Amino acid sequence: MKKLIYLLPILLISMCSFAQDDLESLLDDETTDEKSFVTATFKNTRVLNGHSIEMMKPNELEFRISHRFGELNSGAYELWGLDQAHIHLSFEYGINDRITVGVGRGTYQKTYDGFAKFKLLRQATGSWSSPVSVVYVTSIAINSLKDEVLQDYFSNRLAYAHGLLIARKFSSKLSLQLSPHLVHRNFVETSVDQNDLFAVGVGGRYKLTKRISVNAEYFYVVEPSWSVPSTEIINPLSIGLDIETGGHVFQLHITNSLAMIEKGFIGETRGDWLDGGIHFGFNVSRVFSL
Repeated sequence: MKKLIYLLPILLISMCSFAQDDLESLLDDETTDEKSFVTATFKNTRVLNGHSIEMMKPNELEFRISHRFGELNSGAYELWGLDQAHIHLSFEYGINDRITVGVGRGTYQKTYDGFAKFKLLRQATGSWSSPVSVVYVTSIAINSLKDEVLQDYFSNRLAYAHGLLIARKFSSKLSLQLSPHLVHRNFVETSVDQNDLFAVGVGGRYKLTKRISVNAEYFYVVEPSWSVPSTEIINPLSIGLDIETGGHVFQLHITNSLAMIEKGFIGETRGDWLDGGIHFGFNVSRVFSL
């Protein structure tokens, strides 16, 4: 009996030790299986012209300058487009982790615009994993040109765009995005032009170094078989580099689209890559914490 009394503390200590090992093992398993969100699918809130799935952080304000020179085929007199300038200025603000809003003004058709982005799903690993991130973006554009036809009704100046951004980060280097869009224009030039345009965009980012990546973006505008537009619709293609330098992100690119918002580059792109109708451009953004 005395021997059993002496052995009892040793048995209790051993059992506690085994129980602690089992608990630590269980906690390790739970930690391994814990949901982990994927970050930095893209480095910027734009792939190039179009929105990416990236959002502003809560209470952060971004000031963005987008610039496009003239067409490369304009010749030496226009210094191959460098004499011409088209600018879009905008502010973007993160309300919370899932909502970003923005306003802007561009020289293209003297357009005022606003947008809102809503994060619906985030790519994640572990328990309750998700293979993709999904963001819904909606925008409005107001053409403020002095035009007699547009002045008849204010609604003639309005255009709307809706897009669903579906992206996946495949590795630390490669990210891809699918972007179906619907653009509605209240006013079109002729009766044969469609008020509604549907386009499917694809974009991607490949990381070259820690701070530099190459980006590409293409939108295919679906033209109804029963309609022939008054002017040729050319699909926008953009290729460029993302360069991160501290609080700034520079995007240098060439594109056949002059407009820098969905209403413009979807359906109103006129440049032809094969004919030298391309523009050199850049986006510069600076983020401020409020």
